[in-house]
Amino acid sequence: MTWKDAAAFTARLLIALLFLGGAAQKVADPGPASDLLALRGWPPWLLWPALAFNLAAGLLLLAGRLVPATALALAAYCAVTSLFHFQPDEPWQMTIFVKNWAIAGGCLALSALGPGRWRL
Repeated sequence: MTWKDAAAFTARLLIALLFLGGAAQKVADPGPASDLLALRGWPPWLLWPALAFNLAAGLLLLAGRLVPATALALAAYCAVTSLFHFQPDEPWQMTIFVKNWAIAGGCLALSALGPGRWRL
């Protein structure tokens, strides 16, 4: 075992938990996500495919399966969803906008790194 194995596993775990938490949040209280979609003129029903994607991608990362493709898709997802938070007059939304780009960067690194040695 090397520190890179532990780092790859930890990165996968943390990013997976973020997206699994996002799926759980959408189930528990779909209103805020639906509101952001509507604010940008997107149909609120897109919340449900987004929830399914968050759940599936989180589980794939957790298991260490299809990591490069999943992480690349998550990077693109983060780039698109960042646009919903681009509200220059709202500091909190701008923080989320920047965090989405940071998460996209982490996903790109994970895509390049791959799953590492620890996986199901």
